[in-house]
Amino acid sequence: MQADFLIVGSGIAALRAAAALDGAGDVLVLTKAGPRAGNTGYAQGGIAAAVGPGDTPARHFADTVAAGDGLCDEHAVSALVEDGPRYVRELMDWGAAFDRAPDGTPELALEAAHSARRVLHARDATGREIGRALWERVARISNVRIHAHARVVALRIEDGRAVGVEFVEDDGARRTERAHCTLLATGGAGQVYSETTNPPVATGDGVAMAYRAGAAVADLEFVQFHPTALKMPGQPRFLLSEALRGEGARLVNAAGEAFMARYDPAGDLAPRDRVARGIVREALRSGGEIYLTLDRLDPSFVHARFPLISEACRRAGLDLATDRIPVGPAAHYMMGGVVTDVDGRTTIPGLFAAGEVACTGVHGANRLASNSLLEGLVFGARAGLAMRAGDGARGVRSAFAGLTVAGPDLAPGPPANADLTPGEARRVMWEHAGLFRTADGLRTALARLGAPADGEDTSITVGRLIAAAALRREESRGGHFRLDYPDRDDSRWKHRIMETVD
Repeated sequence: MQADFLIVGSGIAALRAAAALDGAGDVLVLTKAGPRAGNTGYAQGGIAAAVGPGDTPARHFADTVAAGDGLCDEHAVSALVEDGPRYVRELMDWGAAFDRAPDGTPELALEAAHSARRVLHARDATGREIGRALWERVARISNVRIHAHARVVALRIEDGRAVGVEFVEDDGARRTERAHCTLLATGGAGQVYSETTNPPVATGDGVAMAYRAGAAVADLEFVQFHPTALKMPGQPRFLLSEALRGEGARLVNAAGEAFMARYDPAGDLAPRDRVARGIVREALRSGGEIYLTLDRLDPSFVHARFPLISEACRRAGLDLATDRIPVGPAAHYMMGGVVTDVDGRTTIPGLFAAGEVACTGVHGANRLASNSLLEGLVFGARAGLAMRAGDGARGVRSAFAGLTVAGPDLAPGPPANADLTPGEARRVMWEHAGLFRTADGLRTALARLGAPADGEDTSITVGRLIAAAALRREESRGGHFRLDYPDRDDSRWKHRIMETVD
């Protein structure tokens, strides 16, 4: 099988790249499950862009860099915030139905760590609406083919260049697809952890495949744990969007007391990493559960503004508007991934990456709320344009000169643990490489995961990379928190670290 352009994934980055390749040659999109099974459709809160009155890309830039806790690549941030308004307006031209204010302009929400209302939304199903608009756009492009239920398991590398992929069909048949350019847009890796807001397909396949093929990865210690996921026995960890707190929802303890000001002066709208740690600390201090309450908001507004979340709560026997909703943190987003420049080029010629699987450095140590859909939109478009221009024919290692190369493994693992199941590995990661980390815990995780083995589950590969990176960074910054090194240490660690397979 042969294509000019191969795209692995079917979320916002994949579809926007496909749109950029309209008329450029034969484009094949391979999806692991159904076309809409990935993280894009699960994104509730919205997409951030400086399109409102009084807002500017400069303000959005400042907020993004502040959230990134000293490690953002400012060139990547500039590309995100300056291209963002244009591509968001394009989405609206393509039919994306964002909520509108009475005067017909986009209704903009406020989310944590933003200095202005700049989050466009479609009730609480923004990712689903963007995905719909992009699918309708791509479906009209005659040179794009979609192949669903094709699980990509390896990249094909010949003479140092990516020339395609190997994938497995539903019937178990293993096939090869060759292409001049390959784009990884496989999304995130929340399923590395036992507690996550991510769908079952988010197992880190793209990061694992790229790393095994020799591509550089970076920043994998920085995992974002969303502070508010529904926490009820027997119920999935359903995401409760940051937009709830932006509209006035409050975090309270079992006694009904608001507590976040005790842990951060920004209170309930502090950056996600601080809110997540505040919730865990308050639960330990008070000995009780933590809740989200919307009791100060009009119930009709709550149900109209957040229909998806209201229905999820109803299925759990709760009323979002009137009941206290038990919440807790869950793995949500990877700031790290496959190293790319701002046009999606990786360290392997012919291989591109965009969206959550990629690491441009745009998020630094902690992603600003609602920048994830924008990242997929902007860098998916840029990657598609670069592929169209034939820019993947050369390596771009010089573009990553600012990244420090990882040193020797600090904790070489024992032989591969053949008896460790993916489910057990996820529990190990949640316990030892989750919200609070220590050297002893991380070494325990690495010992349980064992040394790399052929054919191992991709979530185990990515878990090992996360734990090793977290052990290496002896400080706390953004989504990475070490109980044994609780302070940020710019003198030693104000740099990003990339690594490749030995």
